[in-house]
Amino acid sequence: MQSKLILFLMNEKGYYVLKNLLNDFPASKIKYVISNRDKNISNDYFMEIKQLCLINDIPFLERDDFKNIILDKSKNYYRIAIGWRWILDETKNLIILHDSLLPKYRGFSPLVTCLINNEKRIGVTALFAAENYDEGNIIHQLSVPVTYPIKIKEAINKINPLYYSIVKKICSKIFNNERINSYPQDNTQATYSLWRGESDYSIDWSKDSAYIQRFVDAVGEPFLGASSLIDGNKVRILDVELMEDLMIENRDPGKVIFIQDGFPVVVCGKGLIKIKKVIRDDNKTDILPIGKFRIQFE
Repeated sequence: MQSKLILFLMNEKGYYVLKNLLNDFPASKIKYVISNRDKNISNDYFMEIKQLCLINDIPFLERDDFKNIILDKSKNYYRIAIGWRWILDETKNLIILHDSLLPKYRGFSPLVTCLINNEKRIGVTALFAAENYDEGNIIHQLSVPVTYPIKIKEAINKINPLYYSIVKKICSKIFNNERINSYPQDNTQATYSLWRGESDYSIDWSKDSAYIQRFVDAVGEPFLGASSLIDGNKVRILDVELMEDLMIENRDPGKVIFIQDGFPVVVCGKGLIKIKKVIRDDNKTDILPIGKFRIQFE
């Protein structure tokens, strides 16, 4: 009997994979799709995933509802998790897709951390779940080169096809009852990416300007955006441009040195940055052009 698939899908990557799966395989191969809201991004693709399921008669469940489903353990279900943020209890036949080339960047928001760290390649790993997160045997990896500056949205668009290429290959094996080969990770090469809270969106102006640009680009849309304070009020800095550095005798990172056509030029630990888009955090209104000169971003 052919295995049926249970998909745990969130965000754009999950939607992209589901949409393409339905072009290449019958919807009847999918037992359930489970999704959930993600309040940390601007568009979580929850409704798009749900709508695809409704159109194709695929049972759709939210995370809490799936907890009440009792699966027939005699059935050979495979589960694939994409963008999933919670631990799944049963690891048998559970395949995770992860936004890095494991064993590097195990953990949370790996793509964001890769971009901040100026990695020259980004990629996706499919692995079997293990007792400890992201330590399981690797099934397949794909990567693409990146050049900077690059915004997170563009990076996501680059890896979406990698996600589907890997999932398509795995699903072909699952539906044909073929063995899915894997190999162990080299734990001596492992690195980790920590989870990010609201304070981790704050810009450290003592960093060099190239780092700050990568940071701003990496935590932008669809995420909340890099933050800073002006006179105690939080703002989100969404687009910046590198400027040639100057010899500043009393360097004080975060201070505005020029206003150019309404755009503030800010002193960094090394280098200068022109802020091209900045909004208030509370009401999302644009605060440019800025007329006031004596401003310090903190």
